[in-house]
Amino acid sequence: MEIFVNGIKTNYLVFGEGKPFIILHGWGSASDRWIKEAEIISEKGFKVIIPDLPGFGQSDRLVRPWTVNDYVKWFEEFAKNLNVENFYLLGYSFGGALAVKISVKYPQRVQKLFLAVAAVIRRKTTKKNFSAKISKFIKLFYFLPYYSFFRKAVYKFIIRKSDYVYTEGIMKQTYLNVVADDTSFNLPFIRVPTIIIWGDKDQSVPLSDAHFINEKVKNSKLIVIPGADHLMHKKLPEILAEKITENI
Repeated sequence: MEIFVNGIKTNYLVFGEGKPFIILHGWGSASDRWIKEAEIISEKGFKVIIPDLPGFGQSDRLVRPWTVNDYVKWFEEFAKNLNVENFYLLGYSFGGALAVKISVKYPQRVQKLFLAVAAVIRRKTTKKNFSAKISKFIKLFYFLPYYSFFRKAVYKFIIRKSDYVYTEGIMKQTYLNVVADDTSFNLPFIRVPTIIIWGDKDQSVPLSDAHFINEKVKNSKLIVIPGADHLMHKKLPEILAEKITENI
């Protein structure tokens, strides 16, 4: 399905009928990565709605760099256009940062918040500083014939776990805007029931982040899936959906 949100064509999938349950996907992903979970959740009497966030999937490309707050504003209009007033909300990874801000801004509308390996802590670390210096260094070799290959190799084998190298055009600055926004400052202001779901093998967003979120969000519950990594939604969709439906 398609809908225009402030002039932006937004693609989205819908499964089932009932109480609205909105899923916000991660960076570089799309709605079709969540079909299995949506099918299972919808069987419990929910209307599962999964949009392709602007800049991803089949939704329109961005014409300027966005911030996390821009995505929150887009979400407000998206929900309004679909006549969705109250809803359950799940945010995965990057989508988790959006879900946190939405829940803080609209506590009366979010019935329950699910944070799956949510990337909300963006503190500067020694490792990040090192990565930034490496990024600046490799830019000095832009004139080399195989610069693109060299750059990707550095990110893959030295910096690792960075989506920046795989972004193009405006999305590069959008990515930098997103990782510069430490959404963790919003955690103490969450007033809605919150379920935190994490994998103990996550190398992208460590389990320590989950414990931090659990500590900061008063009305929260932490669920750890043994053996699950950051791609739990792709590798263990049935288990993830089970943890969600058990805690709705």
